[in-house]
Amino acid sequence: MTDTTDLDAEDRKIVTLARSARARNGVPEGAAVRDETGRTYVAGTVALESLKLSALQTAVAMAVASGATSLEAAAVVSAAETPSDADRAAVRDLGGPDTPVLLAGPDGTLRVRVTAG
Repeated sequence: MTDTTDLDAEDRKIVTLARSARARNGVPEGAAVRDETGRTYVAGTVALESLKLSALQTAVAMAVASGATSLEAAAVVSAAETPSDADRAAVRDLGGPDTPVLLAGPDGTLRVRVTAG
């Protein structure tokens, strides 16, 4: 495990935002992405009967819907041990294969940093 103090301020910010979304909404995951202009988009898991999206997929969709053309970084807070392939694909579609994806546990401790690749 990696303490979030190893992250720069902007990456710590999106981990904190993702953690807050998870806690505030009482959902399994919270996520945040930062676009090419530095704007952030925060989301939780969507679990409707007709629509199911992970928190990270929702955050990417929010960025796209708001006009973002690229991503600088993405973060998800979850009980999972690694980001899912579907989450990495969503980040890759907008940000490209080198976009960092941070996965933190519910306590905010960074578990893994991978690329969307």
